[in-house]
Amino acid sequence: MLSRSQPAYEDLGGPAQPLLSVRGLIKHFPLKQELFAGRKGRKAVRAVDGVDFEVLKGETLGVVGESGCGKSTTARLVMQLIAQDRGELVFDGQTVGSRTLNLRAFRRQTQMVFQDSYSSLNPRMTIEDSVAFSPVVHGTSRREATALARDLLDRVGLDPARFAGRYPHELSGGQRQRVNIARALALRPRLVILDEAVSALDKSVEGQVLNLLLDLKQDFGLTYMFISHDLNVVRYVSDRVMVMYLGEVVELGPVDQVFDAPRHPYTQALLRSMPSLDPEQRTQTAPLSGDPPNPIDPPSGCRFHTRCAQARAACAAQAPEVVLQDGHAVRCLMHQPGSGYANSGALA
Repeated sequence: MLSRSQPAYEDLGGPAQPLLSVRGLIKHFPLKQELFAGRKGRKAVRAVDGVDFEVLKGETLGVVGESGCGKSTTARLVMQLIAQDRGELVFDGQTVGSRTLNLRAFRRQTQMVFQDSYSSLNPRMTIEDSVAFSPVVHGTSRREATALARDLLDRVGLDPARFAGRYPHELSGGQRQRVNIARALALRPRLVILDEAVSALDKSVEGQVLNLLLDLKQDFGLTYMFISHDLNVVRYVSDRVMVMYLGEVVELGPVDQVFDAPRHPYTQALLRSMPSLDPEQRTQTAPLSGDPPNPIDPPSGCRFHTRCAQARAACAAQAPEVVLQDGHAVRCLMHQPGSGYANSGALA
């Protein structure tokens, strides 16, 4: 049985050092008609606009927010599937892309599971070959890689005798996602990014896959970055949660603090939007009105002020800074000393 009792990679900084530090991450996508225009006045979609956060060793960091807030783009930047415009990734004390940690070495330690379980697999490769492919690319012999693939398939609940020779179209969505999880573990990574990995599954299968992920995390000593729209799932699996809005991190803290005592108005609205099983507590009014602003030309000041019921004049004029208290960070003028929020009038 494959285990992580003997780590595949050296822990350089000890448990106190974050596994991943993201500093000033920026990614703008220029509009097609502007590609060949001059830089002056060029417009771009500001998908990720100055993101800072850390992923601690052994934790699950949940990432939530509306569609278009920058969650998946952040995940692809962390995985280096796309290159950032500015910003730095530091993995266990080493800068990603530097001479001490090139992309090949970084990707051995960081893997990703995507939402679409079918398009993530090569339809012309058997399940066994798909799982064994990455180890072979990184220098493992075909025989060892095949044995590893069979071991991992068994570990994720797929009998190798039944499934190793099958093709992706012969499997259900839940079975294909188990294959993707096995493939992500084939290089014995330290960080696994799960981008809506269970959102396409029905609830019974979703529960099975979530429990599998928790078991694998413990058995292999993994660290997760878990992206999802489902706040109930995020609370179930996460140690800390990060809330994103329009390319920025607006709140980050321990999951119980964020869910039980949210500090940012956007987080409060997201939590109020969660459906209740109690018929006596039906939502009578929409907790959040309007659509997110255009990411090409975001609002001045606080980006959420155009939809915030607690917005004041200062919110449109001053961009809030991140305030950290008791490990709970929030980007809101209400919590920023000396911001002028309390002395300004409400927006009309």
